[in-house]
Amino acid sequence: MPAPGPGVRTAPEDASLRRSLALFRAFMREQDDPDSCYTLLARDAADQVEAYYGGPVAGRTVVDIGGGGGYFTEEFRRRGARAFLFEADVRELGPEPPGGTVVADGCLLPLADGSADVCFSSNVLEHVADPRSFLGEMIRVTRPGGLIYLSFTNWLSPWGGHEWAPWHYLGAARAQARYERRAGRPAKHTLGENLFAVHIGPTLRQVRARTDVTVVSARSRYWPFLAGAVTRVPGLREFVTWNLLLILRRCP
Repeated sequence: MPAPGPGVRTAPEDASLRRSLALFRAFMREQDDPDSCYTLLARDAADQVEAYYGGPVAGRTVVDIGGGGGYFTEEFRRRGARAFLFEADVRELGPEPPGGTVVADGCLLPLADGSADVCFSSNVLEHVADPRSFLGEMIRVTRPGGLIYLSFTNWLSPWGGHEWAPWHYLGAARAQARYERRAGRPAKHTLGENLFAVHIGPTLRQVRARTDVTVVSARSRYWPFLAGAVTRVPGLREFVTWNLLLILRRCP
């Protein structure tokens, strides 16, 4: 099978306002229509992976870590990839998870070194108590020359508190209590249990200090313009990036 082409920074349609608005509208309907929301997000993410990878994922091995209901895994399979879902929380799996799904901790994957052509994780890092180990595992299981796609919602972004955002700016405990009082049900996320304050600056310094990966792109996942520029401004990036997308290439 031919090697992937040179890493492409972004597909032409990736920086469009139309794309960003479509994703935002889908996100606003997440609670009412999760299938439509995550189907669109999975298709968009797979487009990004193929653009950065330098070609189709057909025939490639894709490892989806923390993919929950399996939308991303199924999209990669639809494109011909050998895609496998590894999910630590069985409560996040849908009623019919993709065949071959493995219940496994993302910080201790039951995979050999260099097993994947693409290692993929969407909006999981902020739910991991040890993000350094999680990222290290993603790199370990990716073959030399392979691609790592990592996206996460940073704590100081407007959606950092998830369902109780943006009130997390006033304190997590207060924001969670407010949500539960107004919603009449317990919050899904609790800071320090299944949601953690992950920041952009330390994450970028961590990956740039490694010698086993190169940073292909560090950008806002959803911004329609200046997506890479906003991540280069310390302080400001923690608030305006919203969701950081890291594309890494595994070194030979």
